[in-house]
Amino acid sequence: MELSERKQKILAAVVDLYVATGEPVGSKALCDTLDFTVSSATVRNEMSDLAEMGLLEQPHTSAGRIPSHKGYRVYIDTLMKKHPVSKEEQRYIDSLLLPSAYDPEKLLDGVARALAGMTRFAAVSTTPSGSSADIRAIQFVQTSRRTAMAILMTSAGTMKSRVFHCDFDITPEILRVFFRVLNEKLVGLPVSTITPAYIQSLAASLGNMTMLMSDALMAVLDVAQDSMQTEICLDGEMNLLFCNELGQTGIRRIMDFLSRPQELSRLLMQQNNSMKVLIGQESNRPELSESSVIVSRYLVGGRDAGAIAIIGPTRMNYGKIISNIEYLSGSVGRMLTELLDME
Repeated sequence: MELSERKQKILAAVVDLYVATGEPVGSKALCDTLDFTVSSATVRNEMSDLAEMGLLEQPHTSAGRIPSHKGYRVYIDTLMKKHPVSKEEQRYIDSLLLPSAYDPEKLLDGVARALAGMTRFAAVSTTPSGSSADIRAIQFVQTSRRTAMAILMTSAGTMKSRVFHCDFDITPEILRVFFRVLNEKLVGLPVSTITPAYIQSLAASLGNMTMLMSDALMAVLDVAQDSMQTEICLDGEMNLLFCNELGQTGIRRIMDFLSRPQELSRLLMQQNNSMKVLIGQESNRPELSESSVIVSRYLVGGRDAGAIAIIGPTRMNYGKIISNIEYLSGSVGRMLTELLDME
C-alpha cells in the first residue's frame, strides 16, 4: 500500500494521539501536533482518504477518527518510532530480575511480574522447553537412607529433579556408579530421545547392574519428560479489568483464553520470529480479536528457548512496549546462558 509522505505523517500522528489520550482524533487537534503547516480542511480530506483505505475508523458519526487494526499494522511496520530503554530503566529492570537469576523458573516468573507492572497489561513468559535441547549433566543427591534425588540439566537451561526410592541402602559409592554410568550413556543426547523404549533398551544393556539401577533409570525418564514440557508464567490478568476499550465481554473472553495454558503456550510457540506483534484477528484466536499480542523469543546458548509476551488492547504504546520486551528477552537469555555456563 503506497501512502504519500503527508498521509504517513497524519496516520502516525492519529495513532500517537489516540494512544496518548484514548479519545477519537479530530482534524483540529491533529493540526496542532503535525510538524508541517496544513489547513484543517486538508487534514480532514486526508483522514477521509485514510478511512476509505481502511486505515482509520470513525466510532461515531460526529466523532473523530481512530486507527483500525489495518492502520495499526501499517504504523508498526513502517511508521513507528521505538523508544530506547534508558540506562536508568535498564538498571530498574535488572534489579527486578537479579534476585531470581539463579533459578530459571523463578526468573521467568519474575519476568512476567515485571512486565505486567511495566505495561499494566497481562504478561506471559514460558520456561525453556527441552524439546530441542540436549542433556548436559545428570546429578544425584542422597536425601535419606534409601532415597535420592535425580537432577537433569539441559542445554536449554532447564533443571528438573525427581526423588526416587530404592529397596536397599544407598551409599556414596552407589551414587557415584549411578553418576558415572548415566552420564557416560546419556550426556549429549537429545532430551527427546529419552523415552520408555530407550530406557528399557538401556536397562537391558546394563546386564547385572539393571536391578541396582532400575529406580534411578525410571527417575531419569521422569525428569526427562518433565524437561520436555513448557510451563507458563502468567501475571497481570487483573490489569485487563481497567482497559475500557476491551469491554466486559472482551475481558471475559480474554480471561477465558488465559485460563487455558496449553492453548496460550501453543500461540506463543507458533511465533518463530525474535519479535512478533499480532493485532486482532492475526492471532487466529477469536477471544483475542480485539486485542494485541506482542511476543519476543529469547535465546539460551544461541538456541531458541522460550517466549515472553504481553496481551492487551490494540490501543497501546507499541514503540515503548516493544523496546521493553526486547530488552527483557535479551536479559533473560543472557542470564540463563550465564547460568548454564556455570553448571
